[in-house]
Amino acid sequence: MILTAAQAGWFLIAALPVSLYVAFMDMKALRIPNPAVYALALGFVVLGLIALPFSDYLWRFVHLAVALVAGMALNALRLLGAGDAKFIAAAAPYVAVGDLGMMAWIAAAAFLGAFLLHRILKHSPFRRLTPDWVSWTSGKRFPMGMALGLALVAYLLLGLIRPDWLSAP
Repeated sequence: MILTAAQAGWFLIAALPVSLYVAFMDMKALRIPNPAVYALALGFVVLGLIALPFSDYLWRFVHLAVALVAGMALNALRLLGAGDAKFIAAAAPYVAVGDLGMMAWIAAAAFLGAFLLHRILKHSPFRRLTPDWVSWTSGKRFPMGMALGLALVAYLLLGLIRPDWLSAP
């Protein structure tokens, strides 16, 4: 894993509360509010200066640009919501290029876990506590902000705790 524990710790300061808020709002309204995306991006702008060498910090903005262009294309093809595309772009600088393969696995697990959790909650007593949440009655639409936030936080937590199985042999 390229991400260091120190970097992960700094980045979690911004990513954890924003990701929780995004998951909540996407479940409730199937929307990821722009201020949350701006907060995530601003978190990197500020904390990246502390956590990363300056040259790495600058290169991470390329991640944001590439993810934004790809997200806009996927949104134009109606394969991804606009809020999801913006969240992915704002989260992209938090992920080291060398960790993209691992991030793909984390994202796949997060998407599966979030989908299952959403379906379980939808058919549980929790739904009675939140009857007005749009995601319960949205048909095939899924609050992907929940999965995206989970993936980002899981990546950063793995970077923070650095389990032995992440080490190269």
